[in-house]
Amino acid sequence: MADNTSSGWGSRLGFILASAGSAVGLGAIWKFPYMAGTNGGSVFMLPYIFFTLTVGISLLIAEFTMGRAGRAGPMESLRKVAGRGWGFFGFVGVCTVFLILSFYSCVGGWTLKYLADAAMGEGLITDPAVLGQHFGGFVSNAGLSFVFQLIFLAITALVVLRGIEEGIERISKVLMPSLFILMLLLIVRGITLPGSWAGVEYLFYPRWEEFNATALFNAMGFCFFSLSLGAGTMITYGSYLSPKADLTGSVGWVALLAILSSILGGMMIMPAVFAFSLDPTAGPGLTFVTMPAIFAQLPFGQLFAVFFYICLVVAALTSSVSMLEACVACFTRQFNITRRTAIFITIAGCTIVGFASTMSFGPWADVKLFGKTIFDLLDYVTSNVGMPLSTFGIAIAAAWVAWGSTRHELVQGHPMSEGTLKFIRIMIGVVSPLFVLTVALGSL
Repeated sequence: MADNTSSGWGSRLGFILASAGSAVGLGAIWKFPYMAGTNGGSVFMLPYIFFTLTVGISLLIAEFTMGRAGRAGPMESLRKVAGRGWGFFGFVGVCTVFLILSFYSCVGGWTLKYLADAAMGEGLITDPAVLGQHFGGFVSNAGLSFVFQLIFLAITALVVLRGIEEGIERISKVLMPSLFILMLLLIVRGITLPGSWAGVEYLFYPRWEEFNATALFNAMGFCFFSLSLGAGTMITYGSYLSPKADLTGSVGWVALLAILSSILGGMMIMPAVFAFSLDPTAGPGLTFVTMPAIFAQLPFGQLFAVFFYICLVVAALTSSVSMLEACVACFTRQFNITRRTAIFITIAGCTIVGFASTMSFGPWADVKLFGKTIFDLLDYVTSNVGMPLSTFGIAIAAAWVAWGSTRHELVQGHPMSEGTLKFIRIMIGVVSPLFVLTVALGSL
C-alpha cells in the first residue's frame, strides 16, 4: 500500500482547483495589494498580468508536462524524461519546498491563532499601535506560536494522508470556491464604506510617475512568486493528471485563477484600509495589525473578521497541502516507502526546522546568519536561489533536452499547429530562462 491513495485526479476541475490553490497562498492576500499600491497601481498590475499570461503559463506548461510525462515525483520525473543528471533540478525543488513548508507553517499557525481570536471576539482593537504590540507579543512567545504551527502542520498532514482524490482534490473543491465567495462578501462590505473608493483608485488608477525599472522587476518577481514555480508542486500535480486531459487549457485556468485571487485580495483589503485612513503600505502588517483595527470599527465586525481569517487559513492550507504532497511524492516514488511514513518523515523534519523559524521571532531573534534571522534566511534562500534554479533547469529540460516528450504531452487531446508548438518552445526554452535569470539576479 505504498501509494494506493495517490493514483490521480478524479476530474480536471479538481486538478485545476488544487493547482490554483497551490499558487494562491497568503501572498495573494497581503503581498499583492501592497505591491500594486506602491508600484504605480494598474501600471504594475498590467505587466504582472502580461507576464503571468505569457512567461508564467510557459513555465507552468514546462512543469506540468515534465510531471505528466514522468508520472513520478519531481526528481524521478525529470530523471526519467530528460536523463539522470536532470533529476538534480527536481531535487533542488523538493529541498526548496521542504524549507518553504517549514517556515510557511509558522505563518500558517499565526492565521489559525488570529482566526481563533476572531471567533472568540478577541483582538478587535481600534488602535493599530496596540494591535502591533499584541502581534509582537504573540510571535515572540515561541511556545504558543509553535503550538499553533504544529496544529497547522497536523491539519495539512491529515488532508494529504487522505490521498489525491479523497484528500487534496475533495478539499480543494470545497475550499477554493469558499475562498472566492468569502472574498467577494468582504469586498462588497469594503466598497460600501464611506471613503473606500480611494482604495480602489490606489489599486487600479495608473500612476505613471511611480512606475520605473524597479516596479517592472517587482511585477516580474510577483508573477514568479504567485504561480508557485520551482517548488516541485506543479510537477507533482502534473504527474497525477490524466493523459487525456487538455493540459494547455488547464494551465490557462490556473493562471487566470491566480490573477483573479490576487486582484480580489487587493479589493478585499485596500478599500477598507482607505475608508479608515490607515496605512496602505504596511505590507504583512496589513493582515495582523491593520485589518483587526478595521473590523473593530465595523458593524458586525467580529463576523467579518472571522470571514477574513478563514480566507487566510484557506489560502495558507491549499498551498501547504501542495508543498507536503511534493515531498511525499518524492519519498513514495523515489524510495518506495508508504505514504503514511513519507508524511511522518516530512512533518517531523518540518517540525524541527519550523521550530528554529518560530524561535527566530523570540529567544533566537538575535541569532543571525549572513545578517538574517533563521526565518528570513530560509525565505531568502528559497525565493532567490532554490526556486529560480529549479525552474531554470526544468525549462531547459522541457524545451531542449526532452522536447519530444513535451511536444507529445501538449498535443494529447488537443492538436496544435507546428507554428504554435514552435512558439511555445521558444517561450519555454528562451524567453522563460531569461526571465528567471533576470528575476534571480535582480533579487540577489
